[in-house]
Amino acid sequence: MTTLADPVPGGRPGDVDRATALSDELGSKGVDGVVLSYVDTAGISRVKTIPTARLASAAAWGVGMSPVFDTFLANDFIVSTDVLGSPDGDLRLYPDLDRLVTLAGQPGWAWAPVDRITQEGEPHPGCSRTVLRRIVRAAAERHGLAFKAGIEIEWSVGRAEAADGAFEPAATGPAYSATRQVKLSDCTAELLAACAQQGIEVEQLHPEYAAGQFEISTAALDPVAAADISVLLRQTIRAVAGRHGLVVSFSPAVLAEGVGNGGHIHLSAWRDGVNLHSGGKGRYGMTEEAESFVAGILGHLPALTALTAPSPASYLRLKPSQWAGVFTAWGRETREAAIRIVTGTAGLTDRAANLEVKPVDLAANPYLALTGLLAAGLDGLTSAAPLPEEITGDPAGLGTEEATAAGVRRLPTSLARAVKEFRGDERLQAALGPVLADAVIAVRMGEIDAVAGLDDEAVAAAYRWKY
Repeated sequence: MTTLADPVPGGRPGDVDRATALSDELGSKGVDGVVLSYVDTAGISRVKTIPTARLASAAAWGVGMSPVFDTFLANDFIVSTDVLGSPDGDLRLYPDLDRLVTLAGQPGWAWAPVDRITQEGEPHPGCSRTVLRRIVRAAAERHGLAFKAGIEIEWSVGRAEAADGAFEPAATGPAYSATRQVKLSDCTAELLAACAQQGIEVEQLHPEYAAGQFEISTAALDPVAAADISVLLRQTIRAVAGRHGLVVSFSPAVLAEGVGNGGHIHLSAWRDGVNLHSGGKGRYGMTEEAESFVAGILGHLPALTALTAPSPASYLRLKPSQWAGVFTAWGRETREAAIRIVTGTAGLTDRAANLEVKPVDLAANPYLALTGLLAAGLDGLTSAAPLPEEITGDPAGLGTEEATAAGVRRLPTSLARAVKEFRGDERLQAALGPVLADAVIAVRMGEIDAVAGLDDEAVAAAYRWKY
């Protein structure tokens, strides 16, 4: 369970002693350094590293890093807001010792996610991990709710020797085929072993639809831990693949055409250990609160795409009839709907029932994406929002009048449109806070400007190896 306490100068109670013991333990195992990890507004995982012997100091006083990174673009250009983007100031990165793990794919290294506070000891308003932790804490205090979440990871495996930054799939063969599984058998077996060593509970690992594409899914955890695991797992996948002479991309669109890489989010709400998505009187066993939670997410989805599909490359993936979920619709096990209701197999529904949000990719900062989804769902739950009728089949086949009557609308077809929706959504902006909301808008607009005039192939190439 992830700690919900904010870090403080001098360290959380007990952290310094604990870090000292961990440092000794890591050193005895040949671990020389610790990766301190966070994700910026553009969705890039940024790090600082320290010698293992400095872990106790980091737990007490943090490690310095500039707040300017909150307005970095994926290409490392810097934009600015009224608060962020200048060369002034400093932040302190505090490792969460509950999430510290020895990296199986990077011998000699450990890894920990961080929260960021100011030099004055206040939570940094641009820290997405802190914002997610706080909305989880608020939901528990105000509504008695807890959440479980899981983020699916799709990635494309390429040959390292491909020239000029091109993508050449390392494994061909039919989708989901044994041919492809056999081709990368050694690499994926090592990945499973690495996950086990790191305490990551893998549920599935298999070849996916596109050439060279694989997917891994893990057990549901509290939302902050789920976001942490998403970041850790991508670092592990990249490291293991590199040891086999391969390169990987988590970009939403490695190529301009075809199926891209998703990062679908599974989410469920719980109270007193009871799953609100099962055993209720609503549709498919949902309770009234669960239905309203789904309705809240559905209602905010157009604006949420600025958080869940934050790259110009995201909109090369978000196309109808490719299981990307590009319409504001829900349905039971309907993989073309933006929200798929998963009831689980008979006998497991009380544990397995959840909702899957499909218009999400791995350019998204997972802490921001989950914060937005929780804020939207809680808004629906608080207002007892009614859930519209479900759809079956592909919403792309609905006529205009039929779609309008069903409340089915196309999600934004560009990042510019997503930003416009986000600007108009006061609830989502309030959930992030003004500093982080402004950073989201500034970074998204910067990404739009960065690819102005580029065709789809050039956009795919620009982000191919950024994620």
